[in-house]
Amino acid sequence: MDLISFIDGRPDVRGGKPCFVGTRITVYDVLEYLASGMTTDEIVADFPELTTDHVRAALAFAAMREHRLATPARSCSSIRTYRACSLQARR
Repeated sequence: MDLISFIDGRPDVRGGKPCFVGTRITVYDVLEYLASGMTTDEIVADFPELTTDHVRAALAFAAMREHRLATPARSCSSIRTYRACSLQARR
């Protein structure tokens, strides 16, 4: 099952933040609940429109995003060019 298929971004919903399909619940909401100590079962109980797969999809989304941020682009392979690329990306 492709967990990322549970997530989409629509410009007119929650400012375009990634939400679960058919809801206004953002991935970041679920990640914050997990970080605050809520369990998957507690999140699903509070939001009946979500399943444990939605929570797993939020974690998969965060892992993919972190991987993307931690992996320098090919054109930024050396430390010097990586720093230059990072500075350009911040502008």
